[in-house]
Amino acid sequence: MIDLAASKTDWSTRIKLRRGLWTYVLEPLVRWLPKACSPVRVTALRLMGAKIGPHCLLMPGIKVLMPWNLRMEDHVALGRGVDVYNFALVEIRRQTVISQDTHLCTGSHDFRQPSMPLIYSPIRIGSGAWVAAGVFVCPGVSIADGVVVGARSVVSKNLDIPWSVYAGNPCVRITSRTTRLADATGRPRQTP
Repeated sequence: MIDLAASKTDWSTRIKLRRGLWTYVLEPLVRWLPKACSPVRVTALRLMGAKIGPHCLLMPGIKVLMPWNLRMEDHVALGRGVDVYNFALVEIRRQTVISQDTHLCTGSHDFRQPSMPLIYSPIRIGSGAWVAAGVFVCPGVSIADGVVVGARSVVSKNLDIPWSVYAGNPCVRITSRTTRLADATGRPRQTP
């Protein structure tokens, strides 16, 4: 028998106050500012405890549940409408792009218990990665350095082979990722 009335997550008064200040005061002021106001969004998140490196781009419409559980290194971009549902830590390493409408979800419910309590696990995304549009990343997932995740994929387990391309529901490895760099003559060359 399911008993949702028995489901209760005990948040401290401090966390409740921080969430209230963020959700009802600061976030509404900065969420829909134009792209050029990314530094204002970064500053607001930092004020609430986020650790954000230099030269990050935060597009309009992003949502962050708990800023103090967000760690972004330098040159990270979050596209329009990205939802960082972070009851636990979300860590995004340097030179990474999280495209529009992606959902980074650290929380779920333990459906094996009648009260279905809230459970949560961190998400870690490596450097040089690209999580394409509309991807759903599940709680506890790690994505290796240089990984590309195809649009609309569902990432329910670790993507642990660096410099690979993954896609699908469920997300599976498709191929290796190579990049084109120019040689001394200016012609493109392939690199792993």
